[in-house]
Amino acid sequence: MAVLAAGTGAAAVGSTPSPKPTQRVEYFTEPGGHPHHRTVAASPTPPRQLLRPSVKGDGAVTSIVNNGPVGNKLDVVFIGDGYTASQQEAFHAAVRTKWQKMSAVEPYASYRGLFNVWAVDAVSRDSGVSGDPAQGIVKNTALNSGFYCDGVERLLCVDTNKVESYAAKAPAADLVVVLSNSTKYGGAGYNDVKSQVGYDGIATASSDNDKSDQVAVHETGHSLGKLADEYQYDESGTYTGAEPWETNISKLGAGDMGAQRTKWYRWLGQTSPDGGTVGAYEGGGYYPKGLFRPTDNSIMRSLGREFNLPGREAMIAGFYRHATAVAPADGTSGHGDRIRRGTSVSVRTSSATTSLYWYVDGREVSWARGRTTVVPRTLGVPADGRTHTVTAWALDLTDKVRDPAVAERMRTALTWQVTGN
Repeated sequence: MAVLAAGTGAAAVGSTPSPKPTQRVEYFTEPGGHPHHRTVAASPTPPRQLLRPSVKGDGAVTSIVNNGPVGNKLDVVFIGDGYTASQQEAFHAAVRTKWQKMSAVEPYASYRGLFNVWAVDAVSRDSGVSGDPAQGIVKNTALNSGFYCDGVERLLCVDTNKVESYAAKAPAADLVVVLSNSTKYGGAGYNDVKSQVGYDGIATASSDNDKSDQVAVHETGHSLGKLADEYQYDESGTYTGAEPWETNISKLGAGDMGAQRTKWYRWLGQTSPDGGTVGAYEGGGYYPKGLFRPTDNSIMRSLGREFNLPGREAMIAGFYRHATAVAPADGTSGHGDRIRRGTSVSVRTSSATTSLYWYVDGREVSWARGRTTVVPRTLGVPADGRTHTVTAWALDLTDKVRDPAVAERMRTALTWQVTGN
């Protein structure tokens, strides 16, 4: 786990006590507002073993969206908190609603086929979460969700070690969202958490507030897109450090960026979906001076906005770090499975911008372009007693990606070894 400062236990006589572990979290005090950061106490040291089911149904996993094998898809895991044993169906309904809203945001909307979605049941003794509706309300829940975290009303904290234990129950976990059973606006982003399971960061959101999905989407800009925040704190002054590694903030103005052919130079001058033109707008990465962002006001600056063009490209790159442009849709692996000439082969492509090509022993069968189901025999595989290779090549040709290095990740080949009739 990402513990920023370590050390617990009793200090020796005369020694300086070790600092308590902490975690840095991001939160929003209101819909449409700029985020804030706070350092809070870290969750207790994780247990040696994963949590074991304490009551019937605890830790049960439900498939909400299944688009293919976990090795070929980006697996989103929702974990509920503050839901009793009899409320788990309500949690599943909340997952469906929240995912529908999250996946309506571009570029999620164009890449819905890349995602699997799982719901992991965490059975709580009490319904609801601490701090709702008022400070001082305490609920006994599986993940210890609570508003008024560190005294901040809208900051919705959880026990990240318990989240880890439940996330590990899903077949795979690339992105984790905790839905806390509440209508109250709030959430948090634990973007420094490094999981043993494989996900990078945790987003929390109230389950039944119709604005809280924007918190989760913003946080995935960090965990999936590796994007920086594009807002600033006036008291931060002028940035004087090295060039940031994130793709959406820079020390360079538009002229220097274009001349050096770096950062988002490929998008300069283009009309962006979040409004206005891509350029270099001063203020970002928490500094009002010395750092520039691509557009005036994207979702990485304020909730309720769109990802800007560089942000969309970064998110698509993040999708393809976990998923592939084509996946088997017939139970095979696409990694050299042995099949018969008369056996049909089915695949599923990542998006409407993905082109699909079929090859037999390295030669393209042009008439089969774009087909998602083929039969090797009709592709021309001969019945000569030899083994032949059928290959499906997929290339995502979206115009939302201009970086050749990212485009290279958006190419995938699946193969099958064909024998007999």
